Amino acid sequence: MFSHGVMPPLMFGGMICFMLAGFPVAFSLVAVGLFFGTIGILTDHFHPSFLQALPLRFYGIISNDLLLAIPFFTFMGAVLERCGLAEDLLEGTGKLFGKLPGGLAYAVVLVGAVLGAITGTVAASVIAMGVISLPVMMRYGYDQRLATGVIAASGTIAQLIPPSLVLIVLAEQLGRSVGDMYLGAIGPSILQVTLFLAYILVLSFIRPKMMPPLPQEAIGDSGWQVVKQVLRGMIPSIVLIGLVLGTLALGLATPTEAGAMGAVGAIVLATAHRRLTWDLLRQAMNSTMRLTAMVVFILIGATCFSLVFQGMDGALWIEHLLSQLPGGRLGFLIFVNIFVFFIAFFLDFFEIAFIIVPLLVPVAQKLDINLIWFGVLLCANMQTSFMHPPFGFALFYLRGIAPPSIRTSQIYRGAIPWLFIQLTVVAVVTLWPEIVTYWLDSGPKVDPSTIELNIPQFEPPAMDMGPPQF
Repeated sequence: MFSHGVMPPLMFGGMICFMLAGFPVAFSLVAVGLFFGTIGILTDHFHPSFLQALPLRFYGIISNDLLLAIPFFTFMGAVLERCGLAEDLLEGTGKLFGKLPGGLAYAVVLVGAVLGAITGTVAASVIAMGVISLPVMMRYGYDQRLATGVIAASGTIAQLIPPSLVLIVLAEQLGRSVGDMYLGAIGPSILQVTLFLAYILVLSFIRPKMMPPLPQEAIGDSGWQVVKQVLRGMIPSIVLIGLVLGTLALGLATPTEAGAMGAVGAIVLATAHRRLTWDLLRQAMNSTMRLTAMVVFILIGATCFSLVFQGMDGALWIEHLLSQLPGGRLGFLIFVNIFVFFIAFFLDFFEIAFIIVPLLVPVAQKLDINLIWFGVLLCANMQTSFMHPPFGFALFYLRGIAPPSIRTSQIYRGAIPWLFIQLTVVAVVTLWPEIVTYWLDSGPKVDPSTIELNIPQFEPPAMDMGPPQF
């Protein structure tokens, strides 16, 4: 425990205490880092020359091109979420599945997947779907626990489905390609949406009264008109997402360039729907500014903390603790999953990505763990942080827009089955890495042992010198 001195455990404990006390995370990290750095200098546990690297690290954060993708994707999601595409998608999809028991629940899951890919943020997805679909589900007799649970769970799909902001941040922390992170997340995203739909299907057979079909007057026009409404709302969004992800996967654009293309595409779509206004742009830019500033300040604080922590051999202390766990790789993964699940009760996913993940990466590399798989696994685990009662942010967002007739206890009870489904996804990704790596390894394979290098030997041409001249 103290093989590398007492300072690393004390510093890590100090960080936890500051965060539990409720101080702003970015400033808490800076305070803990500088405080223990000063103590370390006075007690000869930390060399002051390490602090000379702080200005360069700060400049590296501000000049990091990869982080520019965050405001671009945030702006793209904010514009598309505010220009009314969610309303069109939910209305059309709800009519399309309305005759089935649980038809509105199917619509919420499918639109949640599309909206998650559009917005990339949980708050926007949960609030948009809650405002639009919750009153309709309550009006036609849906069970309160089912209605609130499916809305909150479908909103969290934005964490895992590309182009998620969490995957961008994890790629930067893991030192891996954003395109590879997106490809790795395709399998778990499909699995999660499939499990959500399967749960609704099973529940519709067991308890059909919880999710009655819509009456004919609520569905209105049916047939080709409804299909056209769904396609009109879905195709432009899917085309934009396909362009963004396709250029990344094919290596035709960097994440920053793809994000810029997505932001321009969002403005074009809003203009095509005649919903682009100055007020919409102002709100989108305001939310983008707030999120980007928060990320940069947290990253600066985490850099200050990690510099001092590593200068005191904290990384070696963490590596020593985690590499000695019983069970090898599986034991490490089980511990990390349990640890991240519980620490997500108190920390936001950005804070976990900037503070906890850099401490885990050296151990994962030492155990020869694929970092793309590891990153997608962490993303799937952090996704559950939005659903644990009573701390889940998705539940807070839903409580804020739900009518007073829906009790908070109903929202919490409704979230529990969906939380177990998300934990099932985490378990599947842990036990079967192929669900992530398949999309990465689908290209042509070359066996290095079959490669032969035939290099012709160079023979200089013979030169006729002729008889000697005297």
